Amino acid sequence: MNIRIPKFSLVVLIGAAGCGKSTFARKHFRATEILSSDFFRSLITDDENDISASGDAFELLYDVAEKRLKRGKLTVSDATNVKREQRKQLLQIAERYDCPSVAIVFNFPEEICQERNQVRTYRTVPVHAISNQMKNLRHSLQTLKDEGFKGVYILSSPTETDQVTVERDEGGTPGTHRT
Repeated sequence: MNIRIPKFSLVVLIGAAGCGKSTFARKHFRATEILSSDFFRSLITDDENDISASGDAFELLYDVAEKRLKRGKLTVSDATNVKREQRKQLLQIAERYDCPSVAIVFNFPEEICQERNQVRTYRTVPVHAISNQMKNLRHSLQTLKDEGFKGVYILSSPTETDQVTVERDEGGTPGTHRT
């Protein structure tokens, strides 16, 4: 699959913990383009696992997203983003700067996310948290276009994700692709 991303856009990665969002982001985007909630938690507390810092971390993430979009820079949100309210503020920021937004959804079977989570050496998320994230993700699949995303790409397996190419489009419109 080829994912077309407008050169100036907000890319929102959506998926449960363990689905490979951060790995995907590092493969396809510059480090300076990626705004990771884990990174901002670690900036605040020296521990990306310290969920008590999530409010402050997201405040920083939104602030940096605003500053990047104000300057016309491609910006990637690397967080679970599985709930509509988690995406709403990002979409509002993009709208302020007349910036198209693209959703890349990692809609894998829950078993894959749970297995990957268990072998992580740096951080594991509770099993019930991933189950809740998966429920929220499935609910979100029906609403993404209505929320204002100009492009929605849904990846349904690690194999498919490994075969993705990301193309930066000078001015085109992102597409919609469901598999």
